[in-house]
Amino acid sequence: MNALPVDAHDAYVALEREIGLLLRRSRAISTRLARELHPDLDGAAYGLLALLQDAGPLRASDLVTRLGLDKSTVSRQISSLVDLGLVDRSADPDDGRAQVLTPSREGTARLSRIRDARRARWEDDLSGWATDDVATLAALLGRLNRLGEARETEAVEESTVS
Repeated sequence: MNALPVDAHDAYVALEREIGLLLRRSRAISTRLARELHPDLDGAAYGLLALLQDAGPLRASDLVTRLGLDKSTVSRQISSLVDLGLVDRSADPDDGRAQVLTPSREGTARLSRIRDARRARWEDDLSGWATDDVATLAALLGRLNRLGEARETEAVEESTVS
């Protein structure tokens, strides 16, 4: 790691550049992974299914908030995943008028295969890294993601009040 003093502005410029690159790569990878899940899916559907697997069951409104997407985009993705048999809808046990979404058995199986392959790729790509560095990167990205989630929740709450 760099032990030299770092200019704060330069650090944020470098962070913005690297995060931008990571996001562009992520979109391209998500598109490829969605096609691996099912040839008729687009890239956003992969992330939605992964979030349902990690945090589900969730309502569509929860997905809108967590992903920072508009309702129509999420609705279209959900419909596609349901139509392809990758996501199941069921009555919300807390509110029978609402529905919750969970990955179907088929969606879970397909997602697990892809995630196992991705994890193996990460292990191969980062095999020269110390395990502590990998854990530190994961922890720092986790902190950054929580910050983004909090900001998205705040923005959604402000837009519903306005």
